[in-house]
Amino acid sequence: MSRAESHRSKEFKTRRTVFWQYCAAGEAYVMRTSAIVFALVLSMSGSAFAQDWTEYQNNQDGFKINFPGQPKVTETTWKTQFDYTLPARVYSAERGRERYSLTVVDYNGLEPQGVARRKACPPGAEPCIGSDLSGPGFWKHDVRGAMIYASFRYIQRDAKVTHFLWSHEDLVEGLQLQLTNNADQSRTFVYISMHEMKLYVLEGTVPKGYPPPALIQQSMGYVDKDGNGIRYQTIYSNEIYGLRDREPPSHGGGGGGAGRGAGAGGQGQGRGGGRRGGGAGNVEQP
Repeated sequence: MSRAESHRSKEFKTRRTVFWQYCAAGEAYVMRTSAIVFALVLSMSGSAFAQDWTEYQNNQDGFKINFPGQPKVTETTWKTQFDYTLPARVYSAERGRERYSLTVVDYNGLEPQGVARRKACPPGAEPCIGSDLSGPGFWKHDVRGAMIYASFRYIQRDAKVTHFLWSHEDLVEGLQLQLTNNADQSRTFVYISMHEMKLYVLEGTVPKGYPPPALIQQSMGYVDKDGNGIRYQTIYSNEIYGLRDREPPSHGGGGGGAGRGAGAGGQGQGRGGGRRGGGAGNVEQP
């Protein structure tokens, strides 16, 4: 790290400490002042932030998010709760010892797999055949439980779950998890959502003692096939609107614009700065 970068880092940490001291005071006038202090921190650290984090957008997978640099894109597969195999992509980036990733799983091809499974079922085998409610081969229930199942995969880790709550970003519902690894005490923040039959599993992991990896979740947003930002007028739930039990709620543009991304192969386009989403829930402070 250069002398200038070291100086900027110390300056930012000092201002961040001051900000949390102001927040902890609890007086009304202090709370008003804290907002000014926080804005000052962001403005004065803006150049350093822009050097590290950029907004990445991918139209094919329907998202925009802040990453520490251009993410690496890996083609993979995802095994669902009902043992179907679906195509997925992992977008990943590192920043020193910090690790960030977004896994996007496409559930749009699940119904044909369910139909094919039902055709191969023995006569009368309801757990295999499915029903009008569950769909052939239980594919609809697989969609309905996708976020819970993704959460369960994290809960099975050798880690202590310190936070597990319902949340939303740009009014698309999701789940928040925070875990502390039992071995090395590293901290993992997870945000899981589902939009238009695509599952999004966002993860940030930092070593013990590092600031919480919350920024990447706060920047999560959704775009349509033309790259336009999406922000709904009411809560979007994929198990209702993704399955088209009802038509999706109306929406407008979501957050700040970004460069348009292509899709597969990581041909998304980045831009400095980015945006923060409208998520709910608490963030643990170190």
